[in-house]
Amino acid sequence: MSWKIVERKIGKAGNLKQRQKRQQEWNKKYGDNWMIGYIIDGEFVSQEDALENVYYESYKQHFENNLEDLEELINTAKTLSNPHSKATGGVDLQVPAIMSYLNRNNLELKGNEVVDIGTYGEVSHKISVRLSPLTIKCSENPRMTLEKFWQDKKCLAIWDTSL
Repeated sequence: MSWKIVERKIGKAGNLKQRQKRQQEWNKKYGDNWMIGYIIDGEFVSQEDALENVYYESYKQHFENNLEDLEELINTAKTLSNPHSKATGGVDLQVPAIMSYLNRNNLELKGNEVVDIGTYGEVSHKISVRLSPLTIKCSENPRMTLEKFWQDKKCLAIWDTSL
């Protein structure tokens, strides 16, 4: 038994209504034994695990290789915001990944401002662009941005009992 990829390049998650519609379609087609994830090192990895192994790890590598970005973020921001997620109802991944990095390293934001993470609309600071998943290199494939990997490599798998 193992996970079998049944759909590749499934695209963006969308807002809550769009996600629920797609999930209902998958439930009709595959029952309740499907999962969204990624192929990493030849193995299917759930999206939840990929949040740790790819999303968090990409920000961790960025901060370790760009200490000036980390210092600027800490000294500028009081809080972080994802305007794209707020405007579209989409899932916010970058703010939780950054906050997880800060928490795990006993770091805290010391600034006075709300700093947008991403490039949606008018960005609040230059650091907003540098920390966007559209510019962060992906830990799994440094030739891709985190956003490109996250969207292009996402797949749908079903639990296949015949293997």
